[in-house]
Amino acid sequence: MTEKRAGRVSAINGNMVAIAFNGYAIQNEVAFIIAGEERLKAEIIRIRGNTAEAQVYESTAGLKVGQPVEFTDELLSVKLGPGMLGQIFDGLQNPLPELAEQCGFFLKRGVYLDPLPDDSEWTFTPCVKTGQKVRAGEKLGWVPEKIFQHAIMAPFSLNGLWEVVHIAVAGRYRLKQAIAKLRNPEGKEQECALSQTWPVKIPIDIYKEKLKPSEPMVTKMRIIDSLFPVAKGGTYCIPGPFGAGKTVLQQLTSRHADADIVVIAACGERAGEVVETLKTFPELTDPRTGKPLSDRTVIICNTSSMPVAARESSVYTAVTIAEYYRQMGLNVLLLADSTSRWAQAMREMSGRLEEIPGEEAFPAYLESRIASFYERAGVVRLFDGKTGSVTIGGTVSPAGGNFEEPVTQATLKVVGAFHGLSRERSDARRYPAIDPLISWSKYAGMFEPDVAAAGHKILRKSHEVSQMMKVIGEEGVSLKDYIDYLKGEFFDFVYLQQNAFDPVDEATEAERQTYMFGFIHKNILKNDFGFNDKEEALRFFQKLRQLFRGWNSAPRDSDEFRKIGQEVGELIRPALMKSV
Repeated sequence: MTEKRAGRVSAINGNMVAIAFNGYAIQNEVAFIIAGEERLKAEIIRIRGNTAEAQVYESTAGLKVGQPVEFTDELLSVKLGPGMLGQIFDGLQNPLPELAEQCGFFLKRGVYLDPLPDDSEWTFTPCVKTGQKVRAGEKLGWVPEKIFQHAIMAPFSLNGLWEVVHIAVAGRYRLKQAIAKLRNPEGKEQECALSQTWPVKIPIDIYKEKLKPSEPMVTKMRIIDSLFPVAKGGTYCIPGPFGAGKTVLQQLTSRHADADIVVIAACGERAGEVVETLKTFPELTDPRTGKPLSDRTVIICNTSSMPVAARESSVYTAVTIAEYYRQMGLNVLLLADSTSRWAQAMREMSGRLEEIPGEEAFPAYLESRIASFYERAGVVRLFDGKTGSVTIGGTVSPAGGNFEEPVTQATLKVVGAFHGLSRERSDARRYPAIDPLISWSKYAGMFEPDVAAAGHKILRKSHEVSQMMKVIGEEGVSLKDYIDYLKGEFFDFVYLQQNAFDPVDEATEAERQTYMFGFIHKNILKNDFGFNDKEEALRFFQKLRQLFRGWNSAPRDSDEFRKIGQEVGELIRPALMKSV
């Protein structure tokens, strides 16, 4: 056994520690600072001469210059295998429930648990035969995990084709027990277990080709699916001021979006929000399966009170787990809340490294770091012909709701859709508080472009007339402009807004969206009404709005839905008969 390389703490600056060493050190290598009986995990982020600077993932209180440091020759990695679904990890993939059970309410520093217990047993079914050739990431067999067949894949680190020398028979095996042996053309042999490890900062790029995202990911949020769609394998961001509803919107998306696996990275969020997520998710029922929503969810939990360096690890841990499930041909949705906290952590570490600051003291490489994270999204075609995807949605929390700040601007340069939340809309209780006047999407949606364009057009026109009426009053605008204003307000209230407390209205299936938006477009947005005066127009739209509110709450195939539809038609027809 080779002797471990060692060093000594030479300086301490908050969560950044300088380590003096002889020999060599590796960029992004994991090191452990020995403080008495505690071993504190750190990652080397810069090497200058014989000094390595490392960010420590624990509190550095009580550390002293001269304390020993052990280098591991390993990059910061996660353990990938069956048993992750339904789990709650911290940024270093420690299982938090087990950690709390061992340490109590206040987690001790320097305690690291195995994320996937080695003694857990799984029922393995092989799908390859001896003599068959496989490459990295190809399926060797599978085990049942929750509602999925969890694919056991050849290690991602393999190069070229390997021959299957031995494959285990169907049966129960422990996580680290060898289930296959592979051999390459040079005669080197490799044992494969049910689990494997992978460095979090290196993308898993084991696939045949990367495809352009084209298929819409239905979120069942009408304003998103109809006007600002997200594609499977795409990227989007939700910037907004504090309290505008970012977290609630993400939770609704995670519950109802058309994704097989949901990975939630609570990155530096307030403890209260994190606790609410941890309490509610195990109790939520998955509308797709009727089973607990946690059966297809992985939560990476990192609160604002934890060391800032852990925020970065939580983001990379989450995206690596998402890529792992994508390799099985699954569609994965990764929700990062919030990337602003990660950027603040980068700013703090950059300041401690005494790097030249960029705008608002963020590091000069902020844009490239954010871009490299979002670039790990995408749709891929695997070697077996299946396709898998990782869709990344990140929230941004700009101070004061200022979308011109560096994190928001750096994010907007790389994402495919922008769902900007508005303080004005959230204060008016118009939820989801996505502002349709500033949001955009580069992806194709469910509707024909002219139908979606009609929705955008009436919203813009309604806003213009609203601003005009604030200056010259309602009597100063023409009847036609006033009707356009009422159309926009009607479209906003009855279609774009949703009631999260209503079991029907909180999530709208694609078929119902197509019917309702088509009905509104054909019968209301496209038509000219011949009202005699503004009072008549106002009464008409008020009554129509009340009917639509009830219509939104009626199940699609119910008698109530058909009855209200008839009432809406009877209300509209006389008005259309007056059309000029």
